[in-house]
Order: sequence, then structure tokens, then C-alpha cells
Amino acid sequence: RASIQRTLLPVMLGWFAEGADAVMVKPAGAYLDVVRAVADAVDVPVAAYNISGEYAMVEAAAANGWIDREAAIADNRFLRAIHTPDPVEEEAPPEDQENTDQEAGGTGQRHHGEEGKMGRPTSRSKSGLYAMKGPRDAIPQMARSFDGSACFGCETSGEKYGHPADNQWAQVVAEPLSTFSIDVDTASYSNVRRYLQGGSLPPPDAVRTEELINYFDYDYAQPSDGRPLAVHAEVAPCPWNSTHKLVHIGMQGKIVPAAEIGPRNLVFLVDVSGSMGAPDKLPLLRAGLRLLVEDMDASDRISMVAYAGASGLVLPPTSGADKNTILRAIDNLESGGSTNGGAGIALAYAQARKHLIAGGVNRVILASDGDFNVGVTDHDELVRLVEKQRESGVFLSVLGFGSDNLNDHTMEQLADQGNGNYAYIDSEREARKVLVDEAAGTLVAIAKDVKMQVEWNPNAVAAYRLIGYENRMLAAQDFADDRKDAGELGAGHSVTGIYEVVPAGTPTPGGKVAPLKYQHAPTGSAAELFTVKLRYKQPEGASSVEFALAVANETSNRETSDNFRMAAAVAAFGQRLRDPNSKDGLTFAAIYELAASVELADPHGHRKEFLQLVRSAGELAGPVKERVAALVDDELG
Repeated sequence: RASIQRTLLPVMLGWFAEGADAVMVKPAGAYLDVVRAVADAVDVPVAAYNISGEYAMVEAAAANGWIDREAAIADNRFLRAIHTPDPVEEEAPPEDQENTDQEAGGTGQRHHGEEGKMGRPTSRSKSGLYAMKGPRDAIPQMARSFDGSACFGCETSGEKYGHPADNQWAQVVAEPLSTFSIDVDTASYSNVRRYLQGGSLPPPDAVRTEELINYFDYDYAQPSDGRPLAVHAEVAPCPWNSTHKLVHIGMQGKIVPAAEIGPRNLVFLVDVSGSMGAPDKLPLLRAGLRLLVEDMDASDRISMVAYAGASGLVLPPTSGADKNTILRAIDNLESGGSTNGGAGIALAYAQARKHLIAGGVNRVILASDGDFNVGVTDHDELVRLVEKQRESGVFLSVLGFGSDNLNDHTMEQLADQGNGNYAYIDSEREARKVLVDEAAGTLVAIAKDVKMQVEWNPNAVAAYRLIGYENRMLAAQDFADDRKDAGELGAGHSVTGIYEVVPAGTPTPGGKVAPLKYQHAPTGSAAELFTVKLRYKQPEGASSVEFALAVANETSNRETSDNFRMAAAVAAFGQRLRDPNSKDGLTFAAIYELAASVELADPHGHRKEFLQLVRSAGELAGPVKERVAALVDDELG
């Protein structure tokens, strides 16, 4: 498919110069990325046409005794639909008609190579295929109104994202506890970068603000009490609402020296399906793997499982010293076929368990666009499969690639439930960041099931809202429940939580609450603003360790820290991207000014790049549109 732009499109453009007025892609079922590429390149109707050739191949292979016919059909939703279609009322086919050159100009473009008369239609409700009987050389009239960019069951762009609503304001008298799982994923930031550098604002659902914040390194102090992590807090006036406060909670994982990191048992689970052929997918993955191989030594082992319609071991466990063998296997990865992710996941975990290194780094690394379309394809089933596999002690990292059909939602959930992390690779530079520069954080877990719970003092705080972490929220009782899964923390990783809080006695957003009959006004000291509690397990542990930090109710007159200003700027950026026309929050210009005041070390240029992205977003969004509606009295408590 990488040759579409180079070969097919120039040919098609020649057709249009000669008067062609439609395109039919055939077969289309396994080549929806081709349909999309064609639709993006031409301004005439594009029709997607499919045939039952895959079914015919299964029948032929079964007749020769090469495969189990019933098992093959049962494993493929498309084949099941053809094999056992729902009964439908058949319509009489139209009579054959001769299509002259003159008629072709009014009803369809003359073309060659079509089958012409075809068999009966299959189930409309299952397979979605429509056979026809008509002129040998006429494109069906349906092609003229076909929307080539449509994708039923997909997002508008073909990419799939979760739809969590922003966290709402909570009143402390009703909800004194805020509990969530940490999140060390960074995929959303690099995906947002891909959109902005491509000249468009990202879809709001692609913006997970906590992943934007946690993309950056902060100058948090290392733990000094023997724990694998330390927690820090800072409180200052909120940059976008001077009557509110911004609470900055930073968690820092200990740095593990390279000499203390055990040998690595890495199993790469590589999607080589047809959808991975684009230059920003499999070719980019190969480049990233080569960078990782350069960083491996003789104590490390790497395996590769490739999956498409079927799965197979393409590289048995190989020493990191045998770089030539590994590089040859990487170079031999080619795309083609459908995507049976479930089978690949099972095989990769089996390899990791079989060659488990006690005391080492044992991890499956899934590289895909997430477009699972055969075998186990249901989102929830895939997540349950990974949940079951995590009990083996093997952790999971997920690397997302590509555009148009990126299934971000499934990829993120697989990483969450696999005791792992999720990164989106949009460039070779990002591949180096994830797989080489931050390999310890990406691959070496120092704590798992890490949860944070904040208890707010009602004498000091009236209301609060957590910025980001919408799909990481936990019930208060989940904090002490060791059966409840939460995020992992990698060596040297930092995690930041940002709360906007309303001081006691200040009107609270979200509307008034009627006076309560049995509740009483808070009494007691306002000396403490909140207490934050952390709970975690050792990477191979089964029970949690808990510790807490109480934070005083005071706002220093000194200048806020660089950590505070950087995290606040990124939090404001995420909120603005999720709602570019919001009346609340900082403008892109103000975000730029706040981030530009930060003087943290920037050895890799990430902060400099962030400033460029803020400027680009501001240019793409244009001026904030004024809203006629204003806050009314009962919107304030």
C-alpha cells in the first residue's frame, strides 16, 4: 500500500483526464485503507466492492486437507456470514441491457474486467455484501452517490477514541475524597503533535490532558526514604482564575542505574497486517526496533511474534549480542492480510512466560495501529484477554502507529489492563525517546497498582476538580482494595496531578445545592488544605504499601516553581484543545507566555517544541469566539 501514492494514483489521474467519473476498489473488505487513500486523492465518487474470494480459498484449502474448514469459518465473522447467511427475500435480477458508449455517459463509465453476471445475494444483516446481475461493462449507479470517506461504526476520521467527559466540580461537603489511578502513558501528546504539525487541531477526544502533562520531565526530588517513589505538593493562585487555587501534586519514581537493571526478556508482538504498510507504520516501527537493538547487550533476549490473519514466531529468543540475526528478522517484516490481534497476544505472552528471566525485565511490546479485524475483535474481549495474561507477571507496553484507522481507545485500554504503558510513535525521534532514551521508564517497573487519594479539608476547600485522568477515576473504596488494578510506575518516571480548588467561603461553580437537613457546617481547623495518600505494590508483590503527606493551607508569596508553571501551562493547553472556544481558561497566547517563563533543563528540546505547538494551535484555532450567554446567578453557589 505504500506504493499507492507512487503508482496507482498517477494512473487514476490519467483516467480522469480521459473522462472517467467514478472509481471502484475491488476487493475492498481487507483494503479499507486503500479505499480511504483513493477517496482522499480524487474528487469523484468511490465505490467499495467485495467478493467472496476468501471463502473460496478456505473451501479449496479444506478440500485438499490443509486446514480445518469448520474451524476456519467459525473464526472469521465475514466467512460465517457467507456460510450461514440470514434468509432474505430475493429480488428478481434486472434484465441484461446493452450499454452503448452514449448511454455510458449517462448511467456509468465503461470499464473492463468486471464479472458481469454474479450469484445470489448473501445476508444483508451480517455480511453487508450485495451481488448483482447486470451489464458486463457498467459501473452500478450506486457508485455515483457513494461517500468514499464514510466508515460505518468508526469515528469521522476513521480513528477511534474513548469519550470520557471532563471531570466536573465536586463539593467537598458531599465528596471529600478524590481517588484515581496514576497514568504514565504519553500517547496523547505525540498524537496531538502529529495533528498540529499536520495543520489541524486534534479531535477533542484525542486529548487526554494528563498524558500531555506527564510527557515532560519535571525536576522533582528523588525518594530518600527507601521507598520507590516520592510525592511533592505545591499550592499557588490559579493562573486562569485568581479567586481559585491550583494544587500541583508530583510523584517521582526512583532512578535505577543501568548496572542494576536486570537482563531483558522482550517479546515484540508486531502487527504485519495490510493496514500497517503505510510509511508511518511498519517502516517506522522497523526503524525504532533497529535503535533498540543497538542498545541491547549479550544478557538481553529479544523474540518477535508477527501477526496478521495468523500468528507466528518470526524470531526465537535471540541474544542481544547477535545483532545481525535480529536485524535480518526486522528487515524481513512485511505487511499483508487482516489483523488477528487476539491470537498474537496469546502467542507473545506464551513466549514471554516460557523464557521468563527471574529478577529480570519480562515484557511483551505490542506494536500496531490497533485495527483488529479477525479472530478476537471485540474491544472488551481483547481487554479481558490481556487482563488474564497479566497474572503471569509479564508486563505490557503498547506502541501505536499511523493515522486514519488508529484505534487509540483499544490500544490505551490494553496497556491499562496489562500493567503497562502506551506511547504513540509519530517519528523516529519519538521512537528513540521511548525505546532508548527512556527505556528504563518504559520497560522497567518499580511499582504497580499505584493509586492516589486526596482528602480535602472542608474548612479550607469548598470545591475541587481534577484536570485530566477522566478514565482513571476510582471509587473511594477502591483505594484500599488490593484487588483493584491501577497503573504502573517505571524507573525514573514522574506523574503529576493538577487540581483546581475553590477556597472555603468562595462561590463554587456548578450551581447551588439546596440546604441539607442533616448535614452541619464544617467545624475545626483550616490549617491543612488536604492530605494526599499513595498506595502501591512492589512489581512482584501482592499486597500494598501506603503512605501520606499533609499539605498546609498556605499560599506563598514567592514565585511559583518551574515545575508548577510548566505543568500549569500544559494543563491549560489540554483544556483549551478540548474546547478551543471555551470562555474559561487561558488563551493560547497566555499559555505560550506562561510556558516561556519556565527555565527547566531541556536537553532534548521537548519544551521548545511545546512552545511551537502552542503557537501552531493558536494560529489554527483563531480568535476565541465570544458567547452571547453569560453566567447567571444560580450557576454560582
